[in-house]
Order: sequence, then C-alpha cells, then structure tokens
Amino acid sequence: MRDSSTPADSNRAEPPLWSIGIAVLVILLAPLVLYSLAPSGPLREGDTIFSEGQQRVRLSLPAPASRPGKEEVCLLDPGTPLIIVQSPGDRQDGTILATVQGNVPIEWPFCPAHTEVILTTQQVFQKPDPLAGIKDRLAGLLER
Repeated sequence: MRDSSTPADSNRAEPPLWSIGIAVLVILLAPLVLYSLAPSGPLREGDTIFSEGQQRVRLSLPAPASRPGKEEVCLLDPGTPLIIVQSPGDRQDGTILATVQGNVPIEWPFCPAHTEVILTTQQVFQKPDPLAGIKDRLAGLLER
C-alpha cells in the first residue's frame, strides 16, 4: 500500500482560500473606493443633493393664511434628499431652489415632502459618503 500523500500530489495543490477571499474583497471594494474618490460635478437642474447636517431653510412660497404666525422656514434633517429645481447659475442670488423628497408626513417645523425650499451651496452636498454609515456604527460599538 502506498501513502496517499506523495511528493507528486503536493505539486498539484489547490490555491489557498485566503487568496481567493482577498481577490473577491478587492473586486467588491474597488467600485466603492472609486466612487468615494470621484469629484462632484456641477449642480444641475434635476440632480439629487443632500442636506449637510440639520439645516434651517427658507420656504420658496409664502406660508398659507391657515398658519398665522408661522415663520417661513423649516428644518431639514441631516442627509435629507432634495431635487434641484433651479441651480445656482440660474438664480440671481446664487441660491439653490430644491424640492424636498420623501413620503413620510412630518410635523412642523420639519419640511414636508414636495416642499420647495431655498438653500445655499454650503448647506448641501452631492454625494453621500458611503463609509459614513460604517464609521457611525463602529463608533457606536466602541462607545459601549
């Protein structure tokens, strides 16, 4: 009887699983890295932007008479998606006219869905950070 492990058999060994795992990880993470490194483009009509932190913004239309005494401002939560109606280049004052996106009815002072608001370029960002969620979760785990 011969031993099943001979020197000839060891030359034809299968690749280790860790090298296959690293290759899969690189393939999955490459688009994420490229997306985060890509520069933001110009703000154009129809683009989706996001509010930078909690923001107090002006409403573009005057408040209805049914809300006497209400200010003509509302609050945006951090990361609220907005669609640009008029870009800063189209407006004389350089502000952005955008529509708040969302389906959930929100109580005042938060901006309801489909409301047009006026923002500055400092109040928004174009691309959400794909690693922000991971950073927040890790920070939450480390605080415990």
